Amino acid sequence: MKYGFIFLFAALLFSCKPDSNQKLTDEEYFALSEEQRHSAEYALEGLDLYDPELEVTLFASEPMMINPTNMDIDDKGRVWICEGYNYRNKLNPRNPYNKKGDRILILEDTDKDGKADKSTVFYQGEDVNSALGISVVGNRVIVSCSPNVLVFTDADGDDVPDKKEILFSGIGGEQHDHGVHAFTFGPDGKFYFNYGNAGKGMLAQNGKPLLDDQQNIINNDGKPYREGMVYRCDPNGTNVEILAWNFRNNYELTVDSYGRMWQSDNDDDGNRGTRINYVMDYGNYGFKDEITGSDWRTRRVNLEDSIYQQHWHLNDPGVVPNLLQTYAGSPTGITIYEGDLLPEKYQNQLLHTDAGPNILRAYPVQKDGAGFKAELIKILDGSKRDNWFRPSDVTVAPDGSIFVADWYDPGVGGHAIGDLDKGRIYRIAPRGHKYNVSAPNYQSKEEAVKALQSPNTATKFNAYVAIKEMGAQASDVLLNLYENGNDRMKARALWLLSKIDDSIIEKAAKDNNEDIRVTAVRAARINNTLPSAFFSVMANDTSSQVRREVALAIRHKSNKEAWKALASSYKGNDRWYLEALGIAADGNWDEYLPAYIEEQGSGWIGNKAAQDIVWRSRAKNSPALLSTLIDNADFKGKLRYYRALDFQDVDSKNAILLSRLEETKSLEEKVVIFRQMDLKSGPTFEKFSKSANELLSQVGSETDFLDIVKKFRLKSQEKRLLDIVYNGEGQVIAEAANTYIDFFGINKVREMCTTADSESALRSIERFGLVDNKVVTDLLISIFQNEKIDIKKRETAMEAMNGWNSEETLWELMKANKVPKAVLPIAQKHMLRTWHADIRAAAEEQFGEEKESVDVAKLRAMSGNEAKGKEIFKVYCVACHMVNGEGIDFGPGLSEIGSKLSKQGLYNAILYPSEGMGFGYETQLLKLKNGEEVFCIVTSKTENEVNVKLVGQAGQTQYARNEIMSIEQQDVSLMPKFPLQDNDLVDLVEYLRSLK
Repeated sequence: MKYGFIFLFAALLFSCKPDSNQKLTDEEYFALSEEQRHSAEYALEGLDLYDPELEVTLFASEPMMINPTNMDIDDKGRVWICEGYNYRNKLNPRNPYNKKGDRILILEDTDKDGKADKSTVFYQGEDVNSALGISVVGNRVIVSCSPNVLVFTDADGDDVPDKKEILFSGIGGEQHDHGVHAFTFGPDGKFYFNYGNAGKGMLAQNGKPLLDDQQNIINNDGKPYREGMVYRCDPNGTNVEILAWNFRNNYELTVDSYGRMWQSDNDDDGNRGTRINYVMDYGNYGFKDEITGSDWRTRRVNLEDSIYQQHWHLNDPGVVPNLLQTYAGSPTGITIYEGDLLPEKYQNQLLHTDAGPNILRAYPVQKDGAGFKAELIKILDGSKRDNWFRPSDVTVAPDGSIFVADWYDPGVGGHAIGDLDKGRIYRIAPRGHKYNVSAPNYQSKEEAVKALQSPNTATKFNAYVAIKEMGAQASDVLLNLYENGNDRMKARALWLLSKIDDSIIEKAAKDNNEDIRVTAVRAARINNTLPSAFFSVMANDTSSQVRREVALAIRHKSNKEAWKALASSYKGNDRWYLEALGIAADGNWDEYLPAYIEEQGSGWIGNKAAQDIVWRSRAKNSPALLSTLIDNADFKGKLRYYRALDFQDVDSKNAILLSRLEETKSLEEKVVIFRQMDLKSGPTFEKFSKSANELLSQVGSETDFLDIVKKFRLKSQEKRLLDIVYNGEGQVIAEAANTYIDFFGINKVREMCTTADSESALRSIERFGLVDNKVVTDLLISIFQNEKIDIKKRETAMEAMNGWNSEETLWELMKANKVPKAVLPIAQKHMLRTWHADIRAAAEEQFGEEKESVDVAKLRAMSGNEAKGKEIFKVYCVACHMVNGEGIDFGPGLSEIGSKLSKQGLYNAILYPSEGMGFGYETQLLKLKNGEEVFCIVTSKTENEVNVKLVGQAGQTQYARNEIMSIEQQDVSLMPKFPLQDNDLVDLVEYLRSLK
């Protein structure tokens, strides 16, 4: 009777549609089948809306549209989306491909019931496959699809493009989440956009590379630009300016009415370093080392205390601070909400979607000195019920409601896709507010200025263009808005008025509201019509926000008096302001800094503000001033100033280091000096080398010892190198062994591995066998193939054949029947566990146990044992992944993977690792000039070196560029497919789901 009742209850529940006025309880929701929970019918049931004043409705869903990657809303209230069906097919070979290409859709609610009932294919083609950005501006539609930015023009308004043009090309990042993102319209009449660090630069419509204001080519070579970048241009694609750089994947950009830019940026997966940025013009945002381009993991003096701080190089001079840390995530769309339909707490605030934690948030921002700080408000959340909710964008409609695009998938993209048939668009508005939009009239100046105040970007663009064409005829209505509108509408009016008569700028510069004064300074800089004296006057403004803007305005313009005034007002407690001063002085430090120090007098050494400015400076006399500060600082302070030397002229830096080496008696300081010395400077190298040998006997840290020995190639340290090889622990063993081989050759190692002292030989084979290169592999082969050698040594040599390169060689030997029977069982074990998927598959077929294919649907329905899963994780996963500080930092961190991937997504990641390789974790093949091939993850490239992580190693290995013949990205992940039984898989996934 009991079971019959349960069956009847379930049948009744499954047969009923959800009541729109009554949300299902958790018990009722999770009693639904998985298919039902993922259906559009129950889409709203899977989401939590936190604000009781609001309601969320489903505007559109499959089959009308699927997989929206980005969205815009035109002035008629129609929703435009890019679809991503043909998503990374090369990395997802199991997925079908639509040869017609992906679609640009227009979704329309013609019967005014709040739901789309009409879908129009505006364009379909392979050239918009998985486009990441769409912007509707007048009769043009800008589609961002790396490596190009496309412009479609619909001249006759029939929703069919009459012309297709390439606005920018050669960007890089084809079929890549880190490529070029959406364009947005700014209040100054310009377009703003960005790309992530798969972008490498851009070509203009004439096919030529873009240049900056100093006539330097804008590319990714680090001089000074690198990684993700932010741009501004005129609507026709001319007058391109680079505005900020050194992001990882700055996904989308938004610009408020004052002209301030905001965006999100993603961390290296799993490091809880996702951030929101106020984008300060011309700022370096610290993803890679500014000078060398090194990865954030690279050891450096004055290394930050936390991974988050390290990740963005926040201890380095020249790095702009972050607005907000949002921890683990996969940030996507962002917009500024300048409407008044939503409750006041959302007005004039940032709205942002993050597909990782399945969330739409608001970020209320407050001023903080010359910068800002923010907090976080959750709005719409799918993490508790339906973590296939993957919000990809948020956009403001003409009526002030907001729309949220939902990629809807078990994963977050990142080169993998688990569902091709679903996608959703949601609308959020006050309860009971119906969606009803009428296209504005731009013909009269009154109506156009009214439309200019819209919260919808497409409407603002059309209004701006109409008013600009009217020119002075619209001045009276604009002036009325300037005098009587709220501050943000006042700013919008100011931008247009400044194009008509720049005297309005001087008027605005005296406004009581500092935001209007900031806008005035920004308009003066962009319009470039006022004399430099204007900025000299504004440099004495009482507001640090205004002075920050003045600092940015005088960059690359000689205005010593303005800069001195700005610098004199710095009090030593505002990093935003300090970085603005540094940006202002770029190219003029030699003129500005001596004048500032002279004005401060001899007391500058004890002045915190002066100390900061010297730390940030890049003048010829900066190294000498930094040395003075080192003299007067405690050890922690010394580290700060020593690190600042890395940003100075190399020869001047080394001269200071050598003089300090001769003066200091501190062992700690001497170690720092040796680590700082730059090998580019030849004359002082011999002096450093001699002193290094004298110092090393006192250095206790094996890591510091190895750093110095490798840098100066100190072969005299052979004895201690061997001591680390035989008695060290962790990563230093392989590093010391590799250094020893490099210094003394493989023959000396051969003698140690074949000595008559059996215990010593076994230890040598085991320890030097940790080096995975050709010379060591050849040595190991010569040992295990030699039947005259003791079997224990031969077995130990075969046990050491478990590196990426050595396993590949071993497989070739096995195929040629050149592996002796005595050690063949060990070889077979290696091949069944190898990182090489093709070798493992062949080995399993040849001598492995037969295993049935995995039925993921069956596994998803099973419940696992979290504790058992944790033990399985320890066996198979900790060799490459970290969880809460434990494990090896080789692959992505997994401390919050349960918040990022659904159960389906986790199974896909484990069973098909090559289909979801995160950016920055792709397999790379280094072909060396000596014939060796190294499979690895490249973490960074500097002018002279390539830094990599080798399989199963947390530390970085460096290869000189002149040793490398080529670097080729591979399609196969370094993550192996482990031979887990179904129950083990279920338990492992249960454990991973708990990591949140």
